[in-house]
Amino acid sequence: MAHDVHIIGGGLAGSEAAWQLARRGAKVRLSEMRGSGSSTPAHQGDGLAELVCSNSFRSDDDEKNAVGLLHHEMRRLDSLIMRAGEVARVPAGSAMAVDRDVFSAEVERELRALPNVEICRERIDVLPDAGLTIVATGPLTAASLAESIVKATGQDRLAFFDAIAPIVHRDSINMDVCWMASRWDKGETKDYINCPMTREQYLAFHQGLLDGEKTSFKDWEADTPYFDGCMPIEVMAERGVETLRFGPMKPVGLDDPRSATPEFPKGRWPYAVVQLRQDNKLGTLWNMVGFQTKLKHAEQVRLFRTIPGLENAEFARLGGLHRNTFLNSPILLDRQLRLKGAEHIRFAGQITGCEGYVESSAVGLLAGIMAAEELAGHTWTAPPRTTAMGALLAHITGDAEAEHFQPMNVNFGLFPPLHDVRKKQRKEAYTHRAKVDFGEWLAGMAIPA
Repeated sequence: MAHDVHIIGGGLAGSEAAWQLARRGAKVRLSEMRGSGSSTPAHQGDGLAELVCSNSFRSDDDEKNAVGLLHHEMRRLDSLIMRAGEVARVPAGSAMAVDRDVFSAEVERELRALPNVEICRERIDVLPDAGLTIVATGPLTAASLAESIVKATGQDRLAFFDAIAPIVHRDSINMDVCWMASRWDKGETKDYINCPMTREQYLAFHQGLLDGEKTSFKDWEADTPYFDGCMPIEVMAERGVETLRFGPMKPVGLDDPRSATPEFPKGRWPYAVVQLRQDNKLGTLWNMVGFQTKLKHAEQVRLFRTIPGLENAEFARLGGLHRNTFLNSPILLDRQLRLKGAEHIRFAGQITGCEGYVESSAVGLLAGIMAAEELAGHTWTAPPRTTAMGALLAHITGDAEAEHFQPMNVNFGLFPPLHDVRKKQRKEAYTHRAKVDFGEWLAGMAIPA
């Protein structure tokens, strides 16, 4: 079948993009290498949209939860992933969890029922030179295609090892304890939030890193080496009690104004410092510098809340370290997820630097609608940044700091802040604003859902 759009990758994002395009009349070729003699180390079968890790799409609460709000928006756009999820749903309280086999089979059944979708079991090794294309090959993109992407984007624009440091919501940091400063305070802007530690606090924290329960690499990740730039903080701690004080917790050049005396009017250096760096343009999210870790998530929350100033920290993302493949999207992609310099190619899903099943599916959904609008000759209007989809898209394509770009789940820290709303009511305010704005955007779409 001649096609209008070629989609490479039959995971969550690729399947959702195919559905959105086909439902709008486009002819789609969906290429999936599993079933052609090729696979990935993580997949067990060759079904479309196979869930390789958890069977949960996380919270389905669309009143107080950002991912639940994303569910709501996807349902309003007739998402295949949400549709199949309801068919395959299993009890999980307020979360949306599915029978993974039923889910995959339902996605494939729905796509095969569409006469304008051709599912091809084939491996694509190079980016096409022409023709509308959506690449949705996920974090385990085959080596041959990854090499082709590297050639098109540059060696330093595609990550194969994902070192993730925790990200903290700015309004949960206690600034009565922390202070803003850059090292040596040479007149530049005060770019970092600094959390000071005494010797006793540091030694207790160091021991906590050594004793904390860690996750282990999966078999297919085990040979991935550590690099100096993404060394887990607990591995650094194992190299000696003072190692961190000469690395990410170095206090040199950071005068704590709260320790000021007549002899030291600017203050003294703490024994150790944890620094946080702004992670998004809105200034709502702050990254714990150098704190990539293999500590289990509950252990991270417990231990990192012993850091002065982070006692009540709320985490938008916790740390991790694993093999991955993703683009530096804020540099490489335009606002329509197109590769700059090769605008016939869009990227979708986790390879764009979103994290999670639902986020991957949502970006695939957007890529599919964008391609449909382009085929129809319409001007694309992105969903407002006040919506879950709009906030996620904006983060991927420009709001995130490109120099430190890392995969991210949807969270309210990506939304334009509501400073005039009381903190306890803020989540409901975010979701109410988003639903109103999303409804208005949906009503103005050139191609209806």
